[in-house]
Amino acid sequence: MSKKECIAMLLAGGQGSRLGVLTKDVAKPAVSFGGKYRIIDFALSNCANSGIDTVGVLTQYRPYLLHSYLGTGGAWNLDESDGGVSILPPYATQTGGAWYAGTADAVTQNIGFIEQNDPEYVLILSGDQLYSMDYQAMLENHKRHEADLTVAVMPVPWEEASRFGIITQDEDERIVKFTEKPNKPDSNLASMGIYIFNAKLLVDTLNADAVDNTSEHDFGNDIIPKLLADGKRLYTYEYNGFWRDVGTISSYHETSMDLLGANPDFDLFDVKAPIMSNASTRPPAYVGANGSIDDCLVGNGCRIYGKAVHSILSTDSFVGERAIVEDSVLLPGASVKAGAHVVRAILGENSIVEEDVVLGSVDQTRDTAVIGNDVVVGKGEE
Repeated sequence: MSKKECIAMLLAGGQGSRLGVLTKDVAKPAVSFGGKYRIIDFALSNCANSGIDTVGVLTQYRPYLLHSYLGTGGAWNLDESDGGVSILPPYATQTGGAWYAGTADAVTQNIGFIEQNDPEYVLILSGDQLYSMDYQAMLENHKRHEADLTVAVMPVPWEEASRFGIITQDEDERIVKFTEKPNKPDSNLASMGIYIFNAKLLVDTLNADAVDNTSEHDFGNDIIPKLLADGKRLYTYEYNGFWRDVGTISSYHETSMDLLGANPDFDLFDVKAPIMSNASTRPPAYVGANGSIDDCLVGNGCRIYGKAVHSILSTDSFVGERAIVEDSVLLPGASVKAGAHVVRAILGENSIVEEDVVLGSVDQTRDTAVIGNDVVVGKGEE
């Protein structure tokens, strides 16, 4: 195996409990998004587009769908014999086994993967964020500063800063202070949870953290403050593009709607940095004689006999005669039967809204309507 300059460790074990029924059966990174994608596609595509060809995917919560979806990594051009995608679930040892105790612990349990590839640098990523980034540009910034650790940051509104790990830097981008979710932030530069470490420093730091009984074994809470206190060279890499962590139903729905319109906030059609997926090959979408679509993303295999407006219709979804779907997201295989009206709703995979059912509301003060995977909503149940 040839020595790699940089490998990625992709944290994809999150439960995403705030997404409710959407993550009842699958991990958050495996949730369908954008018509033909799953959330993990964005980080994997960034790796492929950035020339990072060795990716360890650390899975945990309900991993089966994610494992089968990743396959060999070929969908993202990450099926190299000397690299590619490697699935890294929690495992038992002679002293027992346990779920990952924190983000740093997840990587600690897979230090062997890092040592096997012997890289100079390790890129740490989250599998549940939506964005497009050139990691090579971040790596060049890391090398230019001769940094020990580089943290990707982005400016956030001051009123939201207390929700993030906040970084204060000097005029040379060197980090002078890091505060996790401060009550009174003195900066609006938020950590994105994307890191580049010098590999040896990362391994040594994680090994020391593993035996520290006072540690929560988390990058934000423990590793970064420890390195900063030790006087290591920590720098930032500022990102100013589209970035979302769709951690709640409302943010999932809002971000989905951001994909629509003539000039969407996030461009899924960017040929220079394409978002790739392992979506099944399906027939083309079909719009019936009385069907109509307006400002929609429509996946392969969809059949539209009614009306869809400002919505996302994922692969194999169905809209029946006289049915209306507006401001909604239909996940793969979702079906809206004849005469039904669905508005501001998210329909889980293979779910069904029966004939003439009204689901959701145009009232912005009410929560987005959500039904889970394989759920059938009949009259009187909406």
